[in-house]
Amino acid sequence: METLVQLTEGAVSPPLFRRLLRRLGVLGRERLKDTYQTTFWYDFGPPTNVVEDVISSLRPQVAGKRRIAGVEWWLSRMYPTDVRVDFHQDRDEKLALRTGKLVHPRISSVLFLNRVRGGALVVTREKPDEANPSLAPSRMDTADLVTPRPNRLVLFDGTLTHGVLDAENQIPEGKLPGRSRLRRTLVMNWWGHRPTDVPRWSETRLYRALGG
Repeated sequence: METLVQLTEGAVSPPLFRRLLRRLGVLGRERLKDTYQTTFWYDFGPPTNVVEDVISSLRPQVAGKRRIAGVEWWLSRMYPTDVRVDFHQDRDEKLALRTGKLVHPRISSVLFLNRVRGGALVVTREKPDEANPSLAPSRMDTADLVTPRPNRLVLFDGTLTHGVLDAENQIPEGKLPGRSRLRRTLVMNWWGHRPTDVPRWSETRLYRALGG
């Protein structure tokens, strides 16, 4: 069967990974409800925060000789008992909303930061289906599933559909009873050009704890 993802264990050096976790601990729950709407652009200049240090360290193995202009990044933080992201394809979000035009990153990537119950990442060539819960594709037997593990990096083509399973590793159909650990990842989309209206972290007052 075709493999859609590329996995790297221990992708970030242990000292840098520990620093990232410490900075996220200081960040706490800042903008937790808006975690998916809080995105930043990094064009490989001098790093100004720990995430940009991480991206710089990953650039040789991820970008290689591809023409990559920079990385759009955000923190994905959710409870697997209350998954709030549907199956989707990464895109230039503001361009799509304004014009309907679909432009995708060259590479999508996720760095897992911790273990949780369930919460597997699903990657598939099938399209999201509006008839299904969480817009899940109707066919799932050809999908790749990736279990969250600390410092595990997953790469896949930026045009592919992906989503997150719930705490039981099932397609989310609503909030599950009880609580689970917060599923934390760093999402990085590697672009051939800067997506529309995505600010640099240094241009905002957000997530200042990451600069320590």
